[in-house]
Amino acid sequence: MSALRSIAPLARDTRGATLTEFGFVVVPLCVALMGALDVGYEAYVRSVLQGVLNDVSRTAAVEDPIFEAEGDTVEERIEAAIEERVNRIARNATYDIEATNFYDFSGVGDAEKLTTDHNDNGEYDEDDEDCFEDFNDNGDFDTDGGDEGVGGADDVANYEVTLTMPRLLPMAGLIGMSPNYNIVARAAVRNQPYADQDVPPTVCGEA
Repeated sequence: MSALRSIAPLARDTRGATLTEFGFVVVPLCVALMGALDVGYEAYVRSVLQGVLNDVSRTAAVEDPIFEAEGDTVEERIEAAIEERVNRIARNATYDIEATNFYDFSGVGDAEKLTTDHNDNGEYDEDDEDCFEDFNDNGDFDTDGGDEGVGGADDVANYEVTLTMPRLLPMAGLIGMSPNYNIVARAAVRNQPYADQDVPPTVCGEA
């Protein structure tokens, strides 16, 4: 009984309870704060990347566009301009920039346009002598009717930029996420009508 009476005051002492409770809370709290900061930073980079792409793509829509960035071709100057501006907030980022051009907006990401479909099946049948607009002028019917580069007058330039960079905080492994951001931005802009647009040739299959 004497032993019990000696520890009774300790059982009633709550002076360290707050510190113990804080120890239970601090770890999940820190993880939640870091997660919120990580997601917020990713959203910020995505917003900046999309804004820069929109601005650069509009600049590139004119004939002989002027960029402060250097490059031998318009495509190279576009890539350099995007990297230069986004790198101000993105650390150790790498970029994959694809520029393709289409005859009009309806063709972006779609197959080349059929002009004759003899059996009305919505598909190109070479043996049925179906015809199509060969936008990239390669003689073949392509399921993606775009051509490389920004194109010419009145063409629709379609851009897709993929930015890859390490996450801001090393907490992705705690919840099984990728250690890198993979952020994609897209933009489609019609080039200015500074000349006559090239009309794609019509190609027909052979029976």
